[in-house]
Amino acid sequence: MNDKAQNELERYRGLRNEVSELSEKLANLHKDEMACKKGCSECCMHFSVLPVEYFSILQELKANPPKEYQELDEEADDCNFLINDLCQIYQSRPFICRTHGLPLLFMSPEGDDWELSTCPLNFTNFEDFHSENTFMQDTYNSKLFLINQEFVKNYEAEKFGDFDMISMNRLVEDLKK
Repeated sequence: MNDKAQNELERYRGLRNEVSELSEKLANLHKDEMACKKGCSECCMHFSVLPVEYFSILQELKANPPKEYQELDEEADDCNFLINDLCQIYQSRPFICRTHGLPLLFMSPEGDDWELSTCPLNFTNFEDFHSENTFMQDTYNSKLFLINQEFVKNYEAEKFGDFDMISMNRLVEDLKK
């Protein structure tokens, strides 16, 4: 991988750390309203991610392979790395997995109103959501998208467009190479 693409992986990891810190802060703030805990996998499923996220995770897993995984194809609904309700790649998991369970605030598809998404197990008696106690999903997705744009411009091993996604379940196949 060339230096420019590698630099974008580092920028992604910096943003991922920022997302993790904010997610932890929000989880602590809402600890009384959240049912999420180790062993809960209600939100866990197969996802596709942007290439910068995928190749960052792949690079980390090659350096520190998961002890267990399933061999599911890219079309499966389940995640290869969810074993007995525990994530086998927790330290390297993508943004979407880092923010599960949190109150997510984002702009409606029409662009005229804010929408809130929460896990149905969480926030059953809480409704005071605002920008200070929610994860502003559009802000971080925009930052991630811009980093990915630079990554795909500079990644030479495979060609991707700005909006291309890669199945997380492809990781098992790529780890074997």
